[in-house]
Amino acid sequence: MNQPNILLIMNDDMGYSDIGCYGGEVLTPNLDQLAGNGVRFTQFYNTARCCPTRASILTGLHPHQTGIGWMVTDLDEDGYRGDLNNTCVTIAEVLKLAGYATYMSGKWHVSRNQAAGGSKHSWPCQRGFDHYFGILGGAANYWQPSSLTRDNELIDLASLPEDFFLTDAISDEAGNFIREHAVTDSEVPFFLYTAYSAPHWPLHAPEEDIRKYQGRFSAGWDRLREERLERMRTMGIVDEAWPLTKRDWSQLPWDDASDKAWQERRMEVYAAQIDRMDQGIGRIVAALKETNQIDNTLILFLADNGACAEEFAPAAKPLPSNNPAGITHTRDGKTILRGNDPSIMPGSEDTYQSYGVPWANLSNTPFREYKHWVHEGGIATPLIAHWPSVIDQIGTLRHQPGQLTDIMATCLDVAHAEYPKELNGNDILPLEGTSLAPIFRGEHNHKEALIWEHEGNKAVRQGHWKLVCKHLGDWELYDLLANRTETNDLALQHPDVVKELRSIYEAWAERCSVKPWEVIAEKLRQRREKADLIKDEGAIDRRD
Repeated sequence: MNQPNILLIMNDDMGYSDIGCYGGEVLTPNLDQLAGNGVRFTQFYNTARCCPTRASILTGLHPHQTGIGWMVTDLDEDGYRGDLNNTCVTIAEVLKLAGYATYMSGKWHVSRNQAAGGSKHSWPCQRGFDHYFGILGGAANYWQPSSLTRDNELIDLASLPEDFFLTDAISDEAGNFIREHAVTDSEVPFFLYTAYSAPHWPLHAPEEDIRKYQGRFSAGWDRLREERLERMRTMGIVDEAWPLTKRDWSQLPWDDASDKAWQERRMEVYAAQIDRMDQGIGRIVAALKETNQIDNTLILFLADNGACAEEFAPAAKPLPSNNPAGITHTRDGKTILRGNDPSIMPGSEDTYQSYGVPWANLSNTPFREYKHWVHEGGIATPLIAHWPSVIDQIGTLRHQPGQLTDIMATCLDVAHAEYPKELNGNDILPLEGTSLAPIFRGEHNHKEALIWEHEGNKAVRQGHWKLVCKHLGDWELYDLLANRTETNDLALQHPDVVKELRSIYEAWAERCSVKPWEVIAEKLRQRREKADLIKDEGAIDRRD
């Protein structure tokens, strides 16, 4: 078979069960169609946070091995430099060696420098992409996104058309890459990485999309979690025996909640953000069909972490001038107010809010925890694989476990590309992942163990056992075959399993340059004192 085109799509801060084909309420007909004509993975995992996930998916290594063990901040440790290092290679770099044209549209967020000045050594075009359009940083105003870049040049926001909206632009640029490739370079395959910022805060969406969801979430988070779980059970995505986790300890029952109209609006805007992305994915798929490339294109879709439970202060205030989003006023001069203030309905550009804990709890149905943590709610992601010329058992589920490192291995496998031992005079770390291609055919890829660490939260999974620990907590042990929702800790009953899995984790942590979180936290504290660093674009974390 000829080398296939590869379209890798990832979104930002979406929960495991939000989209329609995983049981959610959000209207995602285009993703649902890809799932219906492909396969859905039920046990695929990311790394619980934005930057580490992006580093891992691009390189096939664990985040710390790439230099991005935390975020894009140099913390003076090899695993925590905040830049992709020279001992890793990206999918784009390897596929270029195999004859591919390489394109990216969307969020990068694996480079310390995001300004016009300074080194661009870790920007997309320096890490294997022929052409790039998107944002270099993390959070962004959807109408006026900071760090918006084409190839190696930042775009003047004043030059943007009046109807510019980031989600649409990411979709349309991806479609343009496909069409232009068909005209100028059709004899070679392409790799296109499309990385949406949606539905990451701030809650920004066009009003026509928000209106679709008016009243859809009026039943409240308690009943909606139960209804969503039943749909997931009917679909076969979760086992009938797995109980629904409790409502988040910090939240009131829906019946007792205040500001219901505002609460509903938060979820309506979030749903609209995903809806807008799905519309764009439909246009990208249409570009593949128009250019007769759909049959021989492998499409992969997933999320970068679990749902985001980050809350903002309840009193809205003007955005500070040093806010990472970079924009303090709308184009017509309105002050942008940041804060989860119930007196201000989110959605428009002059607001800056998040959907917060209770709705993130719904998004991660039926699992525990959120982005940041490595319980299932933080790391479980939908994964859709669509490849008409290869996948013939369409519409089926795949329950074999996999992890982000497997994406690089899969791309190389289907492209018949060789992973390099050396590139540009640098020794390259061995690939950590295993190809998912056998799973497409209903076979097993013989994954031995899956391992995570982020901010001192750590876990290892081997077979049906998962050992997991929240920072400063005790190790917990779960039988995921019987209880994937992690409600029945078996650590005391199986100390031998705890000991074995812990030793696997510790050997991995040493090999991958993982430092104790206390060491990294102290470096962050010192850095904040010097530079008034705002952690991860200014979010206020909800922590147990």
